[in-house]
Amino acid sequence: MKSLPKTRARRWFVHGRVHGVGFRWFVQRCAREIGLTGWVRNEDDGTVQAYAVGIEEQLDRLAGLLHKGPAVSDVRSVDQAEASVETHRSFEIR
Repeated sequence: MKSLPKTRARRWFVHGRVHGVGFRWFVQRCAREIGLTGWVRNEDDGTVQAYAVGIEEQLDRLAGLLHKGPAVSDVRSVDQAEASVETHRSFEIR
């Protein structure tokens, strides 16, 4: 019998021109389409932080999109780390 994929969580810090370019809305739309829960927010240091819960394939898909961002953004780097799984109802902008 095949086991269900394990739920995981990841946190990302996205660096570059990511404020004022619709980055959080881009992340929210992508995460919801992929089926992830969690949140995204602007940080005071100019980065965007995202936290998502799902299976590994979903998280990998979002990670790839974070490296691209919306057309008007300029993503320079993305720091990624495993995180503790938290329960969220949807994917929200904070």
